[in-house]
Amino acid sequence: MRLARLQSFALSLPHTTVVKQWGECLVHKVAGKMFLILVLDGGTVAGVIFKCTPEEFDELTQIEGIIQAPYCAKRMWAKVEDLAALPEPELNARIRHSYDLVVSRLPKKTRSTLGLPVA
Repeated sequence: MRLARLQSFALSLPHTTVVKQWGECLVHKVAGKMFLILVLDGGTVAGVIFKCTPEEFDELTQIEGIIQAPYCAKRMWAKVEDLAALPEPELNARIRHSYDLVVSRLPKKTRSTLGLPVA
């Protein structure tokens, strides 16, 4: 059930697409740039990976059950290994923030074409 709610929330963000990559990972993207990875173990979520600011990264990785995301840590990606480490509303807020960070780095022309904030 948690997978369905996470998937539904992520797909509710404008222009989000999802592809299955790297075995059992659902990679969520906006304009071809990833902002969320759901690591699956069968039909359950084994991890949630998202982008964050350097300050958030330091704060998050101090929480038990949250680590530097393998292969992505240098780019400030955190992995929630234990979903109990963050309440669902906070996890959703972190996912939304990851989306916003990625959108803010898109070229202005791309954001304008998609109707996303350009400022």
